[in-house]
Order: sequence, then C-alpha cells, then structure tokens
Amino acid sequence: MQDKVIKKDHNIILENRGSMSISGITDVDSFDEKAICLYTQMGELTIQGRELHIDSMSVETGDMTITGDIWSIVYGDKDKKGPISALGRLFR
Repeated sequence: MQDKVIKKDHNIILENRGSMSISGITDVDSFDEKAICLYTQMGELTIQGRELHIDSMSVETGDMTITGDIWSIVYGDKDKKGPISALGRLFR
C-alpha cells in the first residue's frame, strides 16, 4: 500500500501584527521567542518578531497559529518540502 501525499494550499492570515494563522506547513526547523523557521508547500518561511509563541500546530492538517509582536515574514528556498519532523510532531 502506498502512502498518498495530500497537497494542501498554503495561506497566511496576519491579524494586527499580533496573531497569525498559517496553513500548508510541511516541517518545523526551529523556533524561539525571536524567530520561527519552518517549511511550507511554497518553500522556507521565517517569521521574526518579539515574544513569538506557537499556540497550536496540527501535524495532520499542517496548520499553525502564532501570537506575539510580528515584525517580518520572509520566504526562502522553494525547493525544500518534506514530511513533518520530530520537532513538528511535538505539537500534535
């Protein structure tokens, strides 16, 4: 039996630079209160700010919510796409 990879659209909703919802996440690289580095269906994504906090993350759906003082959203390499890492599985 083959595992089917379901591609989900990638969306970002930013509310008043204090709350963010992201869909289409494939992996979480690293995070702390100043930066969250992750991979999406559209490539690398880095969110920078102050007092950043991952409120929720679903491995099954690839959705994440973040709160804090969001200063920047930067995309990087579009070619990195992979399964959710062990770090990402912590947020099940």
